[in-house]
Amino acid sequence: MIEQQTMEKYAELALKTGVNLQKGQALMINAPLEGMEFTKKVVRKAWELGAKDVHVNWVDDELTLLKFQHAPEEVLTNFPEWRVQLHNSLAEEGGAVLHIRATNPDLLKDVDPTRIAKANKASGEALTKFREYTMNDRITWSIISIPSGDWAQKVFPNQSKEEAVQSLWDAIVKIVRVDQDNPIAAWEKHNETLKKAHQVLNQKKYKKLIFKAPGTNLEMELPEGHIWKGGSAVSTQGITFNPNMPTEEVFTMPHKYGVNGTVSSTKPLNYGGSLIDNFSLTFKDGKVVDFKAEQGEETLKHLLETDEGATRLGEVALVPHESPISQSGLIFYNTLFDENASCHIALGKAYPTNLEGGSDMNKEELDQHGANDSLTHVDFMIGSDKLDIDGVLHDGTTEAVFRSGAWAININVE
Repeated sequence: MIEQQTMEKYAELALKTGVNLQKGQALMINAPLEGMEFTKKVVRKAWELGAKDVHVNWVDDELTLLKFQHAPEEVLTNFPEWRVQLHNSLAEEGGAVLHIRATNPDLLKDVDPTRIAKANKASGEALTKFREYTMNDRITWSIISIPSGDWAQKVFPNQSKEEAVQSLWDAIVKIVRVDQDNPIAAWEKHNETLKKAHQVLNQKKYKKLIFKAPGTNLEMELPEGHIWKGGSAVSTQGITFNPNMPTEEVFTMPHKYGVNGTVSSTKPLNYGGSLIDNFSLTFKDGKVVDFKAEQGEETLKHLLETDEGATRLGEVALVPHESPISQSGLIFYNTLFDENASCHIALGKAYPTNLEGGSDMNKEELDQHGANDSLTHVDFMIGSDKLDIDGVLHDGTTEAVFRSGAWAININVE
C-alpha cells in the first residue's frame, strides 16, 4: 500500500534524525504488530547502522483491550518489575528508544475509566526513573506513527479500511517530509527554522502570556529563567535527536502556581484509548478548580486525580494555525499529530530542560522555581484561527504574540 522505497526512507529518517542511532548503541523499539513490515525495516536498518542490540516490544490493540476487559485489578495495578528493569537498564547503558504508534483512538471507549486510570498510574510510578532519563535528555528517544486500520478509519470514516490506510499513509508521509528527495536534509532545515523561532522568544523573556479565544481567557506566568525549545534536542552525550516527528512547536514551562482563568479545548484528546472532547478547565493559582467535558468527563476526572501535579500545567507550546498539519484539514485523534496543528498546553510534569539549570535541580529546587512535577504529562489542544496571545514583558509592556492563530511578532517560520 506504500512504496517500499518510501518505507525505507521513513525508517532511515526515524533512526538517523529521530533517535540519531550511534554505532555501538542499543535500541529499544515499541511497535504495533499491525506495523510489523515497517518495524522489520527499522530493525534491519538499525543493524546496518551498527546498533549494539535491537529489542522490540510488540503491542497489539486487541490484546490490550482483552487485558483491560478481563484482567484482575491487581494485574492492572502491578507494573511488572522485569519491565521496569528492561527500561532502566537500557537507559543506564545509554541506549535509544523509538516509539512507533498506531493506536485505535476508540480502543478503550467502553472500558471503565477507573481501570484505565489505575493502570496508567501504576506504569507512571514504576517508570519514574526511566522518565527522568527521557525528560532530561539523558538518552535519545523519538516518537513516530504509522497507520493502523482502525485508526485510519477514524480519520477517514467514509473510506474502506484499505482506502483509509492508504490515505493516512499519504498524509503521514507528507507531514513528516518523507515525500521529499532528501527527508534528512529537509528536517535539518526545519529544525533551523524552529531554532530561530525559540531564539526570538528566549530573547523576549516574557513574564506572562495571556490567551484569549472563544471559551478561553487565561493568564499564564512564566518562571524566571524559563527556556523556549523546539525541534531537535541535544542529549547529555552531545547527540542531536528529534523527540517528536512531526513537530511544529516551540515550547516552555508555565509557572506551576501562576496560571489563572479558563481554557477550552479545540480538538479531541485521545487519552489512553479514550476520547475527551469539548472540554474546559478553570485554574486558580495554577491549580484546576473546575472542569467539564461533553465527552469523556469521567476520564478527564481520573486524569486530574492521578496526583497533585496532574491538576497543574507542565508545558505551553505555540504552533501557528498555518502549520502543515493544521492546513491538512484533518483531525488525527493522535496527540503526536494534533498537538502540532495547534497551540497546546500539558497537564502534569514539566521538562526540567525548559528551565536554566533545571536538569541539575532536585524536586524541591524545581518546585521553588515553579516547575511542575507529576506522574503524567498530557498535552491537549487550545489553538485555532481565533486565538490571540499577548506577551507581558518585565517592564509591564504588553505586545501581541499571536493574532488570529498566527505569529504577530517577527519570527521566521516556514
